[in-house]
Amino acid sequence: MPRRRNDSDTDASSIAFLDVMSCGFGAMVLLLIITDSTPPASIETALVPQEAPILDLQQQLFEIRGETTVVNRDLNSKREQLSAYQERIANLQRELYAVQGRYNSSTSVADERIVEAQRLASAKQSLTAEMERLLGQEFSRRNNLVGGIPVDSEYIIFVIDTSGSMFQNAWPKLLQTVNDTLDVYPEVKGIQVMNDMGDYMFDSFRGQWIGDSPEQRAVIMRTLRNWSPFSNSSPVEGVTAAINTYYQPDRKISIYVMGDDFQPGGSVTQVLRTIDRLNAKDADGNPMVRIHAVGFPVIFALEPRYHQSVYRFANLMREMTQRNGGTFVGLNSFE
Repeated sequence: MPRRRNDSDTDASSIAFLDVMSCGFGAMVLLLIITDSTPPASIETALVPQEAPILDLQQQLFEIRGETTVVNRDLNSKREQLSAYQERIANLQRELYAVQGRYNSSTSVADERIVEAQRLASAKQSLTAEMERLLGQEFSRRNNLVGGIPVDSEYIIFVIDTSGSMFQNAWPKLLQTVNDTLDVYPEVKGIQVMNDMGDYMFDSFRGQWIGDSPEQRAVIMRTLRNWSPFSNSSPVEGVTAAINTYYQPDRKISIYVMGDDFQPGGSVTQVLRTIDRLNAKDADGNPMVRIHAVGFPVIFALEPRYHQSVYRFANLMREMTQRNGGTFVGLNSFE
């Protein structure tokens, strides 16, 4: 007969099994609790803090800024030195121009005295057939010079500085000089009078020649006595207008520039280049138009700081007349 299972044994086995299962589950929970769930860090991250690269870059930035400050300070110092050198060079150039101007002015006066003393016997200007007809073959050679300036032209143009310094101080002397210049031309084909800006004394004769006659010369002198249009103390506009308007291959023309200064701002070199381009030379090297000049020493009566414009005028006129077959005469008095 089979043995009957005891219920007490069954209960004991169930309890023992539950006890084992509880212990195992508890051990698993304990393992999960004590295990680090964060991802593993690399060796580099673990060894080097993340702030280190930022600090290093900041340090480099501070160093660069410091070097930039030093460089800027050195650059500003060099700029100041350069400015000082440039100012010194400018002062030296002004002094050089002043010395050259005084030398040229004194040379002009000396040349004028020599010319007047010797009557410029060596200045040989041949008469053209037309001039021989106008003046006659017996015309005395001594009248072919005015202050050392050859007068062998058939047309004459006066370009006169009408600025305040000239009109208020040198006008009586200028009237005398213009009258003396007209006197050495017994007869010409045409006369024109412009100021240094290219403005005409007689607007009705714009682009035309004023006929020559004793009566017309008297009208010119009377009008010139009170003629004072605006002037910028630069003969450039008047000379260029005279050449562009009146030159023709069959005309012998002389331009007489009369003034006292050439104000700063214009370039002497640029003016000469412009005149050279307009007043081209023929195959024999003769310019289309003769350019003469007379300088009035008005500004020398003022303070020395104003004398620079006189030296500029003298330098410009000496070079311009030399290049264009003329003569520059610097007067020693405007009274």
